Amino acid sequence: MTNAKKLIINGSGSYPGGEYDKISIRGEGTIVNDVTCSTYHVYGTCEVMENISADSVKIMGEAEFKGNVEANKTLVMGTMMIDHQAKLKQMKILGMLEVGERLSGDTASIKGSIAVNGDVEYETFDSSGGFEIKGLLTADTVKILLSFGNSTADEIGGSKITVKRGAWLIPFTNISLSKKEGFLTAKVIEGDDIYLENTTANVVRGNRVKIGRGCQIGLVEYTDVFTQDTSSTVKTNTKR
Repeated sequence: MTNAKKLIINGSGSYPGGEYDKISIRGEGTIVNDVTCSTYHVYGTCEVMENISADSVKIMGEAEFKGNVEANKTLVMGTMMIDHQAKLKQMKILGMLEVGERLSGDTASIKGSIAVNGDVEYETFDSSGGFEIKGLLTADTVKILLSFGNSTADEIGGSKITVKRGAWLIPFTNISLSKKEGFLTAKVIEGDDIYLENTTANVVRGNRVKIGRGCQIGLVEYTDVFTQDTSSTVKTNTKR
């Protein structure tokens, strides 16, 4: 797409879709049709009325997409809102991402926050921020560090699921920036190897299940190993 045209928006206005090499928005821009591009970078505010497909998406300002979004690499340091489905293969969220339907890809790194009305599917899901997922979160590897606030998912599934409480620290010190611990809430958590802290769940099901500190669990079903920290509550545990 190196011979395609470029779109640089420094002021404000509406522009057609089509194929572009580079799109850079530093002012206020609206793209009214489907768009395909190599890079889509937003430093101001933008709105895409239909679908977008890009190799690289970088949102430093505010961006709203009325259709579907596909991207190989996505970095959000501002606010990104997607009304429908998003396929973001390599995603890093330092700001805020909202998705109206399904979110999927290969690797997800969440240091800010995401809110998804549907399912989330990745090979690797690594969160030290916060999330609200109204569907199923599934990944081969799920790693959640509860640094602040509360995270929720309807269900969580994966091969290896690790949930630990943590805190944001001032660099090169052991001083926490927040005294409030984070917590995870889910109806069902199911995987092969599961370790949980600060988690509330109705059902936890796995081969090897370890319940650490600060958990409130209704039922644990396990195949091989089950251990429980004395500070946590498990109403019932059953070996399958």
